[in-house]
Amino acid sequence: MNAQQEKPFNKLITPDYCFILAANFLLFFAFYLILPVLPFYLTEVFHTGHAAVGVILSSYTVAALCIRPFSGFLLDTFARKPLYLVAYFLFTSIFAGYMLAGILSLFIMFRVGHGLAFGMVTVAGNTLVIDITPSSRRGEAVAYYGLMNNMAMSFGPMVGLFMHDYYTFGTIFLCSLLSGTIGFVMACLIRTPRKAPAPREPVSLDRFILLKGVPAGASLLLLSIPYGMTTTYVAMYAKEIGITLSSGLFFTFMALGMAVSRMFSGKQVDKGRITEVIRLGMYLVCLCFFLLAACGTLIGYNPALATGLFFIIALLLGVGFGTMFPAFNSLFINLAPHNKRGTATSTYLTAWDVGIGIGLTAGGYLAQHTSFDVTYLSGACLTVASAVLFSAKVTPHFHKNKLR
Repeated sequence: MNAQQEKPFNKLITPDYCFILAANFLLFFAFYLILPVLPFYLTEVFHTGHAAVGVILSSYTVAALCIRPFSGFLLDTFARKPLYLVAYFLFTSIFAGYMLAGILSLFIMFRVGHGLAFGMVTVAGNTLVIDITPSSRRGEAVAYYGLMNNMAMSFGPMVGLFMHDYYTFGTIFLCSLLSGTIGFVMACLIRTPRKAPAPREPVSLDRFILLKGVPAGASLLLLSIPYGMTTTYVAMYAKEIGITLSSGLFFTFMALGMAVSRMFSGKQVDKGRITEVIRLGMYLVCLCFFLLAACGTLIGYNPALATGLFFIIALLLGVGFGTMFPAFNSLFINLAPHNKRGTATSTYLTAWDVGIGIGLTAGGYLAQHTSFDVTYLSGACLTVASAVLFSAKVTPHFHKNKLR
């Protein structure tokens, strides 16, 4: 099946699309299964402090960041599926390495390698899903593709934190290895349209970074810093302020909110309301981070109210981020010509990774020297800065430079 055949039917749900959805879910389930467990792994096994945990875990994101621009260039230059499969295989194999890492330096080496593989496989997957779906339904396609991430976020951290209470870290890593292996089989089954040969352009900066996407990337970066703080440290924050319910439920509610929002956000994006959708999500996320920071104070006055608010925030954060993700992805794609889809996707994910890395490092540092509620208050201020930048600079820039 090629792009010319699928356009007249405007068909979204095909076997290939289902395979890439399954592959994406299993990849991110493997990722999220160990994500909230790793801070405990480092503190319990290697006895590292909060600041060191942040630095070590951010090495994964820094590695992913380093490979992102080159991933886009390679995907725009060579066949995409083979690159996707190689990166997927490496990503999955490194879970076995974690089981063998008996010293901290070896763990860090595997973590860096894992980040490199993750950086490549996510850019490739996001680009492939655009290749195999009709352009008129691209917003929906990206939204449902991202929904698999959210479903993985719903189950992965909850299962990982549950297993941390009853099983060894080796068992948790083994489950991630199995999930990735099944996902790799699904990835092998995907059929992609033949990539039309494109004229070779001279190597320049815009072959690695979508220059028109830099303003949007800056806004996205500011937004992803508090997101990185949340996904990594929210379990520790809950424990610090005395929330007794399983903090794994935070990820479940957050993923539920993302799932609900993606049901309508993708269709709104396909109707051309990209910037409106992003602004709506930003306003909601700004409110949520201020409330999250307030939970540390509120729990001293009313523990039940603070606990309920904590999980309501998770749900609303999911709605906010789930609304913005497919819209931001489409914004970058709409600023790029067809032969630079990989570059557009890598720029989008690079901005996200930079923010996540800063969030991991700064979050651990601030938590060690102040407290988690101060950390999240700082994140809330960054979301306000992101919203101001998006409204003042990104929105007019996008409408002036978009190609479709």
